[in-house]
Amino acid sequence: MCKHILNAQVSIRSPCCRKWFDCPECHAERENHPLLQSFEMTFACKKCKKCFRKDASEFEEADEYCPHCDNHFVIDAVTPKPALTVEGEDARIDSRMIKDDRVKPKAGSAAAEGKISIFDPDVDADKLG
Repeated sequence: MCKHILNAQVSIRSPCCRKWFDCPECHAERENHPLLQSFEMTFACKKCKKCFRKDASEFEEADEYCPHCDNHFVIDAVTPKPALTVEGEDARIDSRMIKDDRVKPKAGSAAAEGKISIFDPDVDADKLG
């Protein structure tokens, strides 16, 4: 899996070292030589797992698809974006992760054990009026 392009549809075989990479940044991270550019490119489709070659000098719209499974591999790249989010489900649907810790019941009381009766004076002491 490529960490630079999240929706990579093909792997590309590097002409310089004959290894498979998902993007040029992956090649730069793992190898200590520059990426050799060539017009003859070898791809491996990630959908059908089959390899094919394309000539980049004569690239047409029909060449944007895998010849074996018709997977469209020339698409806009989705790159990871830094974000601060809360990990969990939507609180409007499932509110189990939201807990109000402002009023804690006393240890040993009926409210702390989850048993509340109408005769418990500690529960009524927190109410106004």
